[in-house]
Amino acid sequence: MAKSKYNLIPIDEALSAAVDDDVVAINRSAAVVKGGRRFSFSALSVVGNRNGLVGIGYGKGREVPGAIEKSVKDARKQIMRVVRQGTTIPHATEGYYCATKVRLIPAAPGTGIIAGKAVRKILERAGITDILTKNYGSTNALNVVKAPMVALSKLRSREETVALRGVNLE
Repeated sequence: MAKSKYNLIPIDEALSAAVDDDVVAINRSAAVVKGGRRFSFSALSVVGNRNGLVGIGYGKGREVPGAIEKSVKDARKQIMRVVRQGTTIPHATEGYYCATKVRLIPAAPGTGIIAGKAVRKILERAGITDILTKNYGSTNALNVVKAPMVALSKLRSREETVALRGVNLE
């Protein structure tokens, strides 16, 4: 099994039932065959419980509902825990995936989610309600969804940082 870029957590059936899903993008592609065009679909989904758990998935199928079902199933396998500080994140971070860079910046309470469509869906599902974001580079939906996941996986709480460095903060 390949090593994941995210800090994935094992998920049980009860937790799997508690997450809700949302479709970020659906793509249609066509193959030209003897009888005409044969269409296939791919779907990109986000799942989360709005309380610190979020995952993304990608699925393909001959029909749209089949592709969505596969992407949601894949997303439930890739759920990760997000470090939060109240309604925002503990510190600014950047995530890179292919040609996309996403910067996440903590915001004061009441600011809301200042983000594009794909990043907004991830942050809403993770339970983050006050944050500023900026997307640089490619706007490909798949890359724009994976870049904030990389950024969220880099977040560390104050306690984790203190434990890692072995210092005492007063």
